Amino acid sequence: MLKSAVLGGEGNIESMKITVAGCGKIGMEIVKALSAEGHDVVAVDIDADVINLITNVYDVMGVIGNASDYETLVEANVEKADIFVACMDSDEQNMLACFLAKKMGAENTIARIRNPEYNDNSLGFLRKHLELSLALNPELLTAQEMYNILKFPSAVRIESFSRRNLEMIEIIIPQGSELDGMNLIKMREKFNANFLVCCVQRGNQVFIPDGSFELKIGDKIGITASLTEMSKLMKMVGVLKKKAKHTMILGGSKIAFYLAALINRSGGYAKIIDKNKARCEELAGLLPGTSIIYGDGMQQELLLEEGIESSDAFVSLTGFDEENILTAIFASMQNVPKVIAKVNRDELVEMATKIGVECVVSPKDITSSVVVKYARALENSVGSSVETLYKLMDGRVEALEFLVNSESKLTGIPLKSLSLKKGILLAGIMRGRKTIIPSGNDMISVGDRVVVISGNLGLTDLADILA
Repeated sequence: MLKSAVLGGEGNIESMKITVAGCGKIGMEIVKALSAEGHDVVAVDIDADVINLITNVYDVMGVIGNASDYETLVEANVEKADIFVACMDSDEQNMLACFLAKKMGAENTIARIRNPEYNDNSLGFLRKHLELSLALNPELLTAQEMYNILKFPSAVRIESFSRRNLEMIEIIIPQGSELDGMNLIKMREKFNANFLVCCVQRGNQVFIPDGSFELKIGDKIGITASLTEMSKLMKMVGVLKKKAKHTMILGGSKIAFYLAALINRSGGYAKIIDKNKARCEELAGLLPGTSIIYGDGMQQELLLEEGIESSDAFVSLTGFDEENILTAIFASMQNVPKVIAKVNRDELVEMATKIGVECVVSPKDITSSVVVKYARALENSVGSSVETLYKLMDGRVEALEFLVNSESKLTGIPLKSLSLKKGILLAGIMRGRKTIIPSGNDMISVGDRVVVISGNLGLTDLADILA
């Protein structure tokens, strides 16, 4: 069995030429992520100070100019780009820039398109006729992640593989838990469920644990299982929480709109509080099944008057990280069962978790992960290709789903006979509708979807797991 390994190290990724146009919060995080992956990145922004900052911090080229201008794109060598990403403030400008980049020779184009009007029936039409490879909506992606957590509030994070046949959740071991001091062998023996603890974060260290690894209060643990088995395990462990039906949302942003719409469609109830009267009136017209409250949610009296104490969940989505953290802490003090805070600044994400905000979601991290996954999937893979990629444990672990084809060298061999790199764990095999939590006697077959947990960041092919 793989011994518990403290994670670290990088994989090998073939460099691609990628242009990122628009370097606000989202764009800068995409530049950061792609640069860390070893790609040849060109950053384009109309603000000279932004470009100077980026080129001083990251190993990238910078071009100052309007990315929907032909001459700027020529200067950025867009005609040689493997991927062109447009994430400027304007949806229309992003679509135009992608259209020009494609016509100039860029192989693949990705546009950030945030407007709900574009993300309905017209999106397929736009993608087809603008030849977009991918449309990104950070607000919708963030709302979907938050909604998944509200559906399974035992977790601080939940990710799905192979059309939800396998779930990966992160939970924090609470005070008084019987898991404290229990090793993983005993945990498997005690709880009659088919699951795998595949990574553990303790303080600043992240481990791929073996069976002798002992859990402690405060550990953040990553578990893989089918959804049915996961619910059974959470109930036996004593951390299962009921699905949130009544959710209070602070801030009337686009994320709030998408989240409330998802809650409404599932039969739940959402209440949005915002201090902008015009936005409240707009949301009231867009979300007839949602209560819209005009008021300042930073006032504790208002939150109490609107029933925060009886809410199943509280989600703080204002435009200020500090406000989101403070109101999330207040909600936790009112014993709200599930509290989620949107936090973008890296230094505040760490601080928020240390002072008791269990569930923190970052739109820029979610969006950059999608772009990184797309870039990985474009790599030349002989035996398998990346289908899904998630960053776990504050970005220090990757969970990757590979589709195995007939060229793979790993098929038909018992897993116990494979020599894996340190920091690698096979967490699940999906074979049709069957979910396998693998043992040493299991084998990979052509057509399987294989989930790998890796501290060796940068895997692009399933064969990369071999030592």
